[in-house]
Amino acid sequence: MKDFINKLYKNHGLIYKVLLFIATTFVIVYLFPKSGQFKYSFVQGKPWQSENLYAPFDFAIAKAEEEVNKELERVKNNSILYFQRNPSIKGAVLKDYDNKFETYIPDSLSRQNKRFLKAKGRQVLEQLYSFGILSDTYTFSSERQTVILEDRVQKGTANFGKLIAQEDLKNTIQEKLKKESINDFLVPFTSLFFDVIEPNLAQNKELTQKALQEELDKISYTRGRVERETLIVSKGEVVEGDTFQILKSLENEYQSKVWNESNYNWVVAAYTLLVALALLMLLLFLRKYRYDVFRNNTKVTFIFFNIVFMVLLTTLVVNYNSIYVYVVPIAILPLVLKAFFDARLGLFAHVITVLLLGFIVPNNYEYMFLQILAGIVTILTVSELYKRANLFISVGQITLIYIVAYFAFFVIHEGSIDNIRWETFGLFVICGLATLFVQPLIYVYEKIFGLVSDVSLLELSDTNSKLLKELSNKAPGTFHHSLNVANLAEASANEIGANAMMIRVGALYHDIGKMKDPTFFTENQATAINPHNELSNKESARIIINHVIDGIEIAKKNNLPDRVIDFIRTHHGTSLVYYFYSQEKSQNEDVDENDFRYPGPKPFSKETAILMMCDSVEAASKSLKEPTTVKIDAFVENIIDKQMEEGQFLNANITFKEIQSIKKVLKRKLANIYHLRIEYPE
Repeated sequence: MKDFINKLYKNHGLIYKVLLFIATTFVIVYLFPKSGQFKYSFVQGKPWQSENLYAPFDFAIAKAEEEVNKELERVKNNSILYFQRNPSIKGAVLKDYDNKFETYIPDSLSRQNKRFLKAKGRQVLEQLYSFGILSDTYTFSSERQTVILEDRVQKGTANFGKLIAQEDLKNTIQEKLKKESINDFLVPFTSLFFDVIEPNLAQNKELTQKALQEELDKISYTRGRVERETLIVSKGEVVEGDTFQILKSLENEYQSKVWNESNYNWVVAAYTLLVALALLMLLLFLRKYRYDVFRNNTKVTFIFFNIVFMVLLTTLVVNYNSIYVYVVPIAILPLVLKAFFDARLGLFAHVITVLLLGFIVPNNYEYMFLQILAGIVTILTVSELYKRANLFISVGQITLIYIVAYFAFFVIHEGSIDNIRWETFGLFVICGLATLFVQPLIYVYEKIFGLVSDVSLLELSDTNSKLLKELSNKAPGTFHHSLNVANLAEASANEIGANAMMIRVGALYHDIGKMKDPTFFTENQATAINPHNELSNKESARIIINHVIDGIEIAKKNNLPDRVIDFIRTHHGTSLVYYFYSQEKSQNEDVDENDFRYPGPKPFSKETAILMMCDSVEAASKSLKEPTTVKIDAFVENIIDKQMEEGQFLNANITFKEIQSIKKVLKRKLANIYHLRIEYPE
């Protein structure tokens, strides 16, 4: 069990990458559209570009959208309306009419005339309530068939126009009174009717909707079928009319047929296999060509996160409206990866991502061609991302490439520019503007993943920053030494292709720990008084060694990135504080080396190894008396060879050839510093 746990611990990095690989694969497959894809592209009114197409299976021909919409509209306008009538209202109204009739009719009329008028008015009310009076305002057609219900029992049918709306009640009353030849009493009867009449019809929405749904369910969305192996379209044939509708039907059938219950698992497995292969290629690339990135789980997570983020963003846009797919700023991906890693890795990850997006977007060949081209332009044009002008120029070039390539594709498909969609060019401009968001995005990524970009390095290299200002004030000699080391290290890094910006920043901050006790370091001693004279060799060595630990504490307190702190931690490796060690050894043979040795670790990258060489050479060069070219060459050789003998560079991925190149740079730079000239013969 113990061996098993130890094995897990030793391989925890690899286990994490396997789990990350599996999780990323399943997330991307989950984001993929849950439908099949028709492998042909076609445009109505344009020639069929592929070979003759035969029906792969039996399928129904779907009606055109316009045809279906017309049928839906016809059904909606002609379905039966159901109205509920309240039978008690009519009786109540007639009773109220009898009670109030005397109030509205003049007393001067004879009893016989009153009985006559009362009968006529009652007859008009009977006519008004023969179908009913609506309780609300409706906008239905007057020809709509209407069923009148009482307690859900059908009591009659009529056209909707037969029902009396309240806004038409006055005109209807007066028309009916005129027909009954009682024109002289229009005003009192109208007032009376308005006083007693109550609406008794309300729409039964439940039954009306149910009737409408039954009619809608009867609509057929297809017309005819195409048998398997039937020729659908020939190569070069113009796609229009029935041919276009058959092709649309086949496309829809493909999208619904592939992801059915019987073969869902097979399709998911196929997608998973393809996505896994694509991501595996990326991991293999990292392992073979970017092993330092591959070993760092945070960096691998960062790369996979960006790929998933782009897939998610594109999926959301396609699900909303695929016409906006070109608004998604895919070029941000290579920009971000180039800022944190390098151009080759950025382009490789970009291509893998675009291949995955080909499963999601329509017209995938056109999309992939445009995006890969844009990615290449991004990598080739964007340099020194920390310069704002460079980013704006590059985004302009990327947008131009999008527009030119899309224009070419459109002409190929259409054969002319008459019907070109100019709004698509606007989408490319929006995409370019969205790409500018890369700057704040890089800042966010730095905070979340603890990475360092060239933008941050440029800010840290500013000698007017708070920490470097403090160093120059408290330890001016150390600050000057750091500047010299930075110049030597930057030149050396450029010589062997290391990260010059990173090593310059590391050199500027590598000795900030000396601010704690600046006078204990010779470069800061302005007088002949040496405080080490009052201390033992062990105490002096401890103070010198502690400047590394103090530097790490100061760096963390000031939120310096871990990659910069690595330079502070490793710039002395596990070397001895040789001066005080030799002093102690001359006084006492029984000396413990650990009391005089830096805690390490040893440099573990090219950059940290270069800093160690440059720091030692620059510091020791101050002791050279009457330097000559020969002295400087021997001096550089001795210092670096001694570091190699002590195994200080065993953990760094630096070669002997690169070390020799660094030696040459240091010799040349020191010769320039001391203004040495060629020694002419006497």
